[in-house]
Amino acid sequence: MTRAARRVEPEWLDELPADDARAQRSRRDLVRINALMGNAGLLAGALRRLLKPGTDLGYPHAVTEVCPRLSVAEIGAGDGGFLLRVARSLGAREVDAILVDRKGIVSAATREGFAARGWRTRAVDADVFDWLRATPPVDAIVANLFLHHFEPARLAEMLALAAARASMVVACEPRRSAFALGGARLLCLVGCNDVSRHDAVVSVRAGFRDAEISALWPRDSRWSLEERARGLFSHVFVASRSAA
Repeated sequence: MTRAARRVEPEWLDELPADDARAQRSRRDLVRINALMGNAGLLAGALRRLLKPGTDLGYPHAVTEVCPRLSVAEIGAGDGGFLLRVARSLGAREVDAILVDRKGIVSAATREGFAARGWRTRAVDADVFDWLRATPPVDAIVANLFLHHFEPARLAEMLALAAARASMVVACEPRRSAFALGGARLLCLVGCNDVSRHDAVVSVRAGFRDAEISALWPRDSRWSLEERARGLFSHVFVASRSAA
């Protein structure tokens, strides 16, 4: 399994209506799965680099003492709950958050949770490619358990669009390994439903190892790339634009 090629297959949660009871249960399961993976903490750690006053990211709206608000967009944001957990990890900050997803399911309670931490939110119901082509630049684009849904050619296109729109791109993805596959098959032990159990196995098979995401990133010396296994089940990619 560790050396098997990526295999991208449909996930049930993507195909179920947002108000389907099994889909709603699976989204609750994802909270536990993300906690087991520690992805909110991993992503928050990368974003802390942007939260230092005076940081120059190459865009006029980047974090400075004059313009302190950071703009962060999550693609494939779902109900916004994951980025809210990142916000809680970071503490009170001045951030403009854009939640991009095909399904508009961000609740009022989630928006209030962001507001309590100084985050202004805007939910965008759009295809990620359409949004990336049209959006003005942002400081950071983040993704959690999203990039693995795409075949290499389509993912390379997405990464090129993200590189043209942000100064940092961070992704937390499933690690493709025998250990992670074994963990996915044991999710029944923590009460995950059939949708979550199916999608977890599919996600691991479509996940990443080594420098597979970096290999699809545009060739550009202005970017510094980091990619490695983190924790027990996660694979993290960070692209940072040089200020020079």
